[in-house]
This record gives sequence, C-alpha cells and structure tokens, in this order.
Amino acid sequence: MAEGDGVIYNNFKEQLFLKVLDCDTDTFKMILVSGYTPNIDTDVDYTDVSGDEYGAGSGYVVGGETLAGLVVAQDDANDRATGDADNVTWTSLGPLAPNTPSHAILYDDTASDYLVCYWELGTTATNGGDYTLTFNAVGMMTLT
Repeated sequence: MAEGDGVIYNNFKEQLFLKVLDCDTDTFKMILVSGYTPNIDTDVDYTDVSGDEYGAGSGYVVGGETLAGLVVAQDDANDRATGDADNVTWTSLGPLAPNTPSHAILYDDTASDYLVCYWELGTTATNGGDYTLTFNAVGMMTLT
C-alpha cells in the first residue's frame, strides 16, 4: 500500500548538517505507532515516540523493522539526492485492539535513535494480514 509523503523532523535536518548521521552506513528502523500526534519541532528521538509504539504482537516487534537495501544517490539530471530502501513489510500483523497504527516512523538506530521522518498511514491491515509500507518510485526521501 502506498502512503502519503513523508514529513522530515527538524532535528534530523540539523544532524545532517552537523555530520552526526551517516545515511549510507547507519542502521535505520521503522516503527508503527497508534494515536500519535506528530510534532516535527519537538520530537527528536525514539523515546519521544516509543510510548505510542504499536506494541508487541503478532507480526510486530517493538523497536521496529530494520531497513534493508539502503541506497543513497546523487541525481545530477534532476538536481537532487535520494535515499531509498526496500519496502518494509510486517508479516501477519495481528490486531491489538483497540489500537490501529496511525503512523510509520523512521529513525536512526545508530546515531542516538534520532527520528528521521514519518508517514501518516491509510488503512492498515491489523487482522492478521501482511502490511507493506511502499516507498515512492523515486525514493524513500528526496532532497532538492
């Protein structure tokens, strides 16, 4: 299922300029949260969102899924840089009533668990079906 555009946290932008994060070699994880109200100004790291994490259950591991296939590329033809990874799938995502995941959040598990960006989710399979967060064909993130 394709979701909306990702929204980047302001702290992530600063950490890039400070060379704290390495988007090519750090380990990035994706979590699901429910009932989360995003604040790109004050949410900084995993502890700021962990209280809203979906919770251990069928098909879900607290702390999130590790992104695979991470690629960072410069695209001179389109004057941008992209970061991409394989789509993330939660297999047999079971119900944790009354919660339904409302957002997917990407964070850097290597560098102080800094939050990177979030996606607001549409209809999420929580009835034991697989759920895949599908990134845009251009890439997971694009800097222009």
